[in-house]
Amino acid sequence: MASYELLYWSAPFRGQFVRALLAFAGQSWTEGGDEKITRLMQGPLEDMPVPFMGPPVLIDRNADVSLAQMPAIILYLGETLNLMPGTPAQRAMMIKMTNDANDVIDEITLNGGDHMWTERRWAEFMPRLTKWMSMWEDTGRRNGLSHDAGYILGSKTPGIADVITATLWTTMTERFSRIRGLFEETAPNTAALCRRVSSLPPLVKLASTAREDYGQAYAGGQIGGSMAKILND
Repeated sequence: MASYELLYWSAPFRGQFVRALLAFAGQSWTEGGDEKITRLMQGPLEDMPVPFMGPPVLIDRNADVSLAQMPAIILYLGETLNLMPGTPAQRAMMIKMTNDANDVIDEITLNGGDHMWTERRWAEFMPRLTKWMSMWEDTGRRNGLSHDAGYILGSKTPGIADVITATLWTTMTERFSRIRGLFEETAPNTAALCRRVSSLPPLVKLASTAREDYGQAYAGGQIGGSMAKILND
């Protein structure tokens, strides 16, 4: 039996960060599926493995630990799988970048569908998205990242922050041509890093599985439809 169970929707959105880190660490997991998630969310709190408003939820069967909230899950996996950076400052930066990624995906879905994308909203949002991309690029620059070498926090080998970075931007740029063009222009070194990290065999396999399972979907419902319509040339 796999050590972990992940509760997340059938989409490569917030839960994809957890999938990517598990894959990167060579861990196996099962997925509870949409029906189980819906049942738990509609049921009483005492039936939940951990109180949560929405997935992802990770269940560590071996340790009898259940966690919700993507950044908390990433921190737990980093600690228990010995993936954390070596210094307090680097660990804090890793958590900072994980939370930044969480904020970016909230914003790119207009806070989970509070509004739908239109050409006007996209034009208004582009400067802010460009600033987000530039934050990644400048973080890498400060830590010696170049187009052909280096990692986002200056480590010798890829770490959690690199997996988070690659998952965030690659998942979006593979599905939305307008974001892809903006990203390549605004953050060329980060884009090159994403290609290097995404080419690691476990992440290649995960991306292939995501394409097979979810197609070009990024988020569901009307917001997913408006993204596909407006964010592609």
